[in-house]
Amino acid sequence: MSDAFIQSLQITVLGMGIVFGVILLVWLMMVLLTSFTADKKTQLDGASAPDSPETDSVTQAGFKAQAAAIAVAIALAEQGQSTARPLNAPPTAIVSAWQLGMRTSQRAQKGNFRRR
Repeated sequence: MSDAFIQSLQITVLGMGIVFGVILLVWLMMVLLTSFTADKKTQLDGASAPDSPETDSVTQAGFKAQAAAIAVAIALAEQGQSTARPLNAPPTAIVSAWQLGMRTSQRAQKGNFRRR
């Protein structure tokens, strides 16, 4: 094998090794960042404070359910007020672009094509 071929294989292996090494490094960094910045499991608000009345405490799941209900109500209200209508498809061309190109090339081959 020639020296240039061996050198190109070495460069390819080195480049692939660098790419996979960087991918693994980024993966490791993502794992570390998510483990350090992840929220720790917390107890529910009502269970963590026994002296607070349970009727006043609203859990995070309750807030999410309220937010979802509000979002659905807003979306339904906006959908009823929408004036958007579907667009009609444009009419098809009498001569397609492919036919026009073929006819032009045929006229050019026959010699009847004149530029103005």
